[in-house]
Amino acid sequence: MIKIKDLTVKNFMSVGNQTQAVDFEGEQLTLVLGENLDQGGDDSGSRNGTGKTTIINALSYALYGKALTNIRANNLINKTNSKGMLVTLQFEKDNNNYRIERGRGPNFFKFYINNQEALVDESQGDSRQTQDDVNTLLGMSHDMFKHIVALNTYTEPFLSMRVNDQRQIIEQLLGITILSEKADALKEQTRQTKDAITEETLKINAIQTANEKIEGSIDGLRRTQRAWIAKNKQDQDRLSSAIEELEKLDIETELDAHEKLANWTEHNNAILALRKELGTLEPALQRADKSVTKAEKDIAELEDATCYTCGQELHADKKAEIAERKGKELEDAIAYQTEITGKVKDVALALEKIGDINGKPTTFYDTAKEAYEHRSNVDNLKKALEDKSQETDPYAAQIVELEETAIQKVDWNSVNELTSYKEHQEFLLKLLTNKDSFIRKKIIDQNLAYLNNRLTYYLDKLGLPHQVLFQNDLNVEITQLGQDLDFDNLSRGERNRLILGLSFAFRDVWESLYQNINLLFIDELIDSGMDTAGVENSLGVLKKMARERSKNIYLISHKDELIGRVNHVLRVVKENGFTSYANDLEVVE
Repeated sequence: MIKIKDLTVKNFMSVGNQTQAVDFEGEQLTLVLGENLDQGGDDSGSRNGTGKTTIINALSYALYGKALTNIRANNLINKTNSKGMLVTLQFEKDNNNYRIERGRGPNFFKFYINNQEALVDESQGDSRQTQDDVNTLLGMSHDMFKHIVALNTYTEPFLSMRVNDQRQIIEQLLGITILSEKADALKEQTRQTKDAITEETLKINAIQTANEKIEGSIDGLRRTQRAWIAKNKQDQDRLSSAIEELEKLDIETELDAHEKLANWTEHNNAILALRKELGTLEPALQRADKSVTKAEKDIAELEDATCYTCGQELHADKKAEIAERKGKELEDAIAYQTEITGKVKDVALALEKIGDINGKPTTFYDTAKEAYEHRSNVDNLKKALEDKSQETDPYAAQIVELEETAIQKVDWNSVNELTSYKEHQEFLLKLLTNKDSFIRKKIIDQNLAYLNNRLTYYLDKLGLPHQVLFQNDLNVEITQLGQDLDFDNLSRGERNRLILGLSFAFRDVWESLYQNINLLFIDELIDSGMDTAGVENSLGVLKKMARERSKNIYLISHKDELIGRVNHVLRVVKENGFTSYANDLEVVE
């Protein structure tokens, strides 16, 4: 049994940042009434837009990741707060407790089993694998959920659906879908058997071909062997010639010459650099000598120096000032002269140390790298020649094996067994998929009889005078006084009775085949088009279902007069743009 315990919502549709909770563990019929204080409280038009259907949408979103109606996921977030949406659902099955937490803004999806987090997808807020696991646990699709748990006026009635869509629902309900799933698995097994037959047949054909052409194969191998031997000898001759050609050059002498060439080049480059430096220093030394001579001359001529403007002899203090400056210039010129002289001596000494480097060595290769590559090539060719000479004839063993092996025996037993098994699988597949299969007919007849029985029961209780029967081909027949009718021939109230009766019958079949579920929502289906008798009959069925089958039923309605017909009321109040849920209130008569 699936027992849905409680639901909490936050920032979901009209519910704001204050978490609202609904307890589903009762066994009673609860009337859900709305009160929109933002539109005047008790006015007749103040029942709409309060957030009654929000409960069902939140339940659907928690279980399936989507609303009951066609609302995009991001539009489920409360528009005022625009973030922090969270829906939490707790339920029990087979003595295990489960909790689902879904949210958006940010997105997340968490699934707990006995308070242990099982699967998480924080990045996407939804996960197909996790959802598949939840669907398997529930045992019902979202479409089935809308027809047996959450009945809503916006859900397309079963009898208004296309024939293929109706068939999918009814096959899922009656357990035919299980046969289709088993048929798919059997198809895969049959395909594997066919592949095995093909593989075995190919093996036998290969053996036959080998037996017929074994001598030809041996001849072919011998021709290939002769070609291999000739090619091997040709390769050895080519390698030997290449080694002989390369060894004409004394590579060690060549490498020694390259080493000497490197030393010669190094010294030659050093000499050229020193000579270039000397060519720069010698003019600098000449300029330094001139600077010293000029400074000394200027100092010597200072005693008889006169003013260049008036021609008079310079004053003593002026002479002293000029002498000091000229002395400094002489001092700097001598220092510079000394520095350049020292550098010239150093360069000359360096040239003397290098001495005569004789003539430039001659080499065969332009670079030492090419010489080393020459030596490496010789070694590689020798190694290749050695490997080539040691190669084993790859065809000799094959020829011996073929010559010593007798023609193989052809055995069709395996193919015959697989073919018989495949025919058995195909027969079983027909039993699972053929509409005329006695297995499908047996399942349909058994469950269809129960479905029609429960449907007749509920339509009688709801006061619908029509006869509605599911045929063996899964089509639905609606008659009244012998006349065939379509679903749209019925009035609004008659259609609502039939929708309710059909959903109740579907639920009974589903629970008899699979498992019970404690919760049922009916959203405004008895508000529109139902006369007083229809409302009273519907209430009677729902009360009996809650009382005798331990169901927790929520009847969403705008009819205040129903308060006196139920013992519990859940008030949905919308105030300042946000919805809140009052605790179940027991009606005192």
